[in-house]
Amino acid sequence: MSGTGERKKMTCAEFQEVLPYIFESGGDANEMEHLKTCHICSDLVQDLRYIADQAKLLLPLRDPSPKVWDNIQNSLEREGLVRAQAKAHSAGKKKVAEMQGTGDRAQVIGNSGPGKRH
Repeated sequence: MSGTGERKKMTCAEFQEVLPYIFESGGDANEMEHLKTCHICSDLVQDLRYIADQAKLLLPLRDPSPKVWDNIQNSLEREGLVRAQAKAHSAGKKKVAEMQGTGDRAQVIGNSGPGKRH
């Protein structure tokens, strides 16, 4: 800082170093001034906001009902892609996955006979 009360201008590196905190708190006057005057950092922030907004759209709003998974299992059995006897084993794995909160349906549905690991 000079004797006239001017603040040192923030560099892009300094701005990008505190960028996560700016997203959390909104940033201070010096950071906002840099954002207003630096098109590189303002473009970066705009891109990151866009990515964050789009990523939220990828998250499922809710898990499908168990009936959906049962219908998939039944279709797989009818088409001969899984054995009917695997259904009870698969249902048990499904319950465990739900209890663990994994929601990993890829391991739940399929040919999971005894001794087979995923």
